[in-house]
Amino acid sequence: MIIRLEGKILMKGERFVALDVNGVSYRVFCGPQTIKSAPKKDVQFSLWTHLHVREDAMEIYGFLEYAELEFFEMLIGISGIGPKGALGVLAVAPLDNIKRAISSGETNYLTKVSGIGRKTAEKIVLELRDKLGGLGGGEAGGMMLKEDQDVLGALQSLGYSLSEAREAMKQIPDGTEGTNSRIKEALKNLGGK
Repeated sequence: MIIRLEGKILMKGERFVALDVNGVSYRVFCGPQTIKSAPKKDVQFSLWTHLHVREDAMEIYGFLEYAELEFFEMLIGISGIGPKGALGVLAVAPLDNIKRAISSGETNYLTKVSGIGRKTAEKIVLELRDKLGGLGGGEAGGMMLKEDQDVLGALQSLGYSLSEAREAMKQIPDGTEGTNSRIKEALKNLGGK
């Protein structure tokens, strides 16, 4: 019903942004990365949105990219996955990595989300693998996932938190291949911290 909202930021909470759209204020639940990307108060901001209607509530969930909205809607279409769990999945890693993991049958990313155990993660993989098609499946996709996990482990062993390591990995330039090269690029991104 409501697919996009654009307005001024009234405030940012821990799990939501308040958006003033022509005098009507909306509380839009977002992932941590989206909230971090939201500008300061009174600045224009737009989000792709999903209106989730339940018996006792109507909630709006917001995303920076349309691809995130589509993936979110795929996730909540799976029995047992609610909007908060779907947001948790999207917060674990960049969307392409999550899709690649699902296409390759990897459940490690998914089981890091609070409330998603091994069985639920396997269910997500089973239901979404075919919908995602050839996105990074096969040997190349599996190799990339292994590299990402190695980079993440290396950064954590150097004392960086999981969220710092993930943030640095998101900023690695496309086309950077090899675990060592990816670690070096991530460390450059973390250099100022």
